[in-house]
Amino acid sequence: MADFSFQELSPEFILDALEAHGFYVASGLLALNSYENRVYQFHDDDKVKYVTKFYRPQRWNLAQIQEEHDFALELEHEEVPMVAPLQRDGESVFHYKGFCFAVFPCRGGRIFEVDNLDQLEWMGRFVGRMHAIGNRKPFIHRPAINSDEYLLQARDIIKTADISQGLKLPFFTVLDQVIELTLGQYKPGKQIRLHGDCHAGNILWTDAGPHFVDLDDCRTGPAIQDLWMMLSGDRQNKLLQLDTLLMGYEEFFSFEHSELSLLESLRSMRLINYMAWLTKRWQDPAFPRNFPWFNTEKYWEQQILMLKEQYATMQEPVLSLNQGL
Repeated sequence: MADFSFQELSPEFILDALEAHGFYVASGLLALNSYENRVYQFHDDDKVKYVTKFYRPQRWNLAQIQEEHDFALELEHEEVPMVAPLQRDGESVFHYKGFCFAVFPCRGGRIFEVDNLDQLEWMGRFVGRMHAIGNRKPFIHRPAINSDEYLLQARDIIKTADISQGLKLPFFTVLDQVIELTLGQYKPGKQIRLHGDCHAGNILWTDAGPHFVDLDDCRTGPAIQDLWMMLSGDRQNKLLQLDTLLMGYEEFFSFEHSELSLLESLRSMRLINYMAWLTKRWQDPAFPRNFPWFNTEKYWEQQILMLKEQYATMQEPVLSLNQGL
């Protein structure tokens, strides 16, 4: 399943690529924590910091990458705190010897605190503003969040993993149960342009508030996709967090409360797709190095337990603010 050629990305290659497009590195290249792409921080002669992202070949096509950039630039133009790619002569996607890459201004911050209600309300406003803009027009090239890719294709990929004979039957039995239930529950209505991967690790916080630094996983989907990953804890905590998020969100965009019925099916799709992602990328040397626990007996035992718990959760009443806090 190898679909990468990152071995070619030597420091010399990266420096040559950057210089070919007018970016001159005065510092070294600092590799940042990214697995899907290769991301490096550097500064130029003026001590200005930048981040460059080299896209994994064959993951997104050029039109899809450009659509990601266009959405980021659109959000930036509307003063939504999104770090958009830099442009040279009107171009934001740069090419060098078979690779596509982009350069961004470097923006730091601290991790978003999911249990901080003030920050949650602020995030609600932030995501509401993003969705109001995302609702203006559709993506043409970026795919939608869909059950075929996230469930059925993911299952086919997981089947190639090295699961012991003793665990295959219990694992695929519960996996198929979760997939069947999810296929029956995931019936999205209105879909808009989304961030797509809106969890705490992708949100940076400063005294001026939150910002995103990347739209690499942006897709079309239901609005709840950009909200549910900020909910944590037991049912009562999730209700309080959801109420707080929507308080800020609905200042800028109307939320369809019927989408709450999609929450657990989206969680199931994410869990299953994550297993498939690790399986698919296992030939990339960065993955065994950073995920040494994957593909072990213990890992698959844990996945069986997790899927059983998720199957039970999906059969509980849908989270609803009408229940009261």
